Amino acid sequence: MYEHLVVFKFNTDIIPGKQQELLDQLLGFRGRIPGIIDISAGINVTEETDNIHGYTLGLRVTFDSLESLRSYGPHPAHQQFVASLDGMLDNVVVVDYPKI
Repeated sequence: MYEHLVVFKFNTDIIPGKQQELLDQLLGFRGRIPGIIDISAGINVTEETDNIHGYTLGLRVTFDSLESLRSYGPHPAHQQFVASLDGMLDNVVVVDYPKI
């Protein structure tokens, strides 16, 4: 299994309705993208204000294999999500690792 972690930093404040729309899109990957075992996403509510550096949305996806992780990026549902972020992102951090 492989974990895929992503944190998003937006270049502008986005309205709560837009944040919920993005979360719904992310959570909708389950059942649409093969190989996803588990997925969670949410808005950052940490009280560690000195350490968030503007990152406000997080995603964790567990894949059944490296092949599934590799197929995720070009999948149409993922590409649709990426397109919906056009012009909104300042930065994204991605970490993938084998789950032990």
